[in-house]
Amino acid sequence: MSENGGPVKLLISYDPDPEQQEDYYQYVLGEFVPALQQLGLPMSEVWHTAYGAYPLRLAAFVAPDRASLQKILNAPAFQDLERRLLRYVMNYERRVVPLKNRFQF
Repeated sequence: MSENGGPVKLLISYDPDPEQQEDYYQYVLGEFVPALQQLGLPMSEVWHTAYGAYPLRLAAFVAPDRASLQKILNAPAFQDLERRLLRYVMNYERRVVPLKNRFQF
């Protein structure tokens, strides 16, 4: 483990706006995910909720440690990407958890 506590996951959960479904998919797949990868946050998994009172989407991105992740989250490029994502989603939430080799919410 590094002095920053080891790898972490950025968990992003939300409900896509049904009225903007096509634009949402174009943005997330065409810009958001590739740009996060370029910033150093590769996607590790994405989940769809089929049943229950949970957000419809949960996406996880991995960073080497909290300090590296915080630097990315503070970057104007990330803030712009996140602001643009918010145009297409509702009930948006993000949190950081230590990386574990299992489902995390």
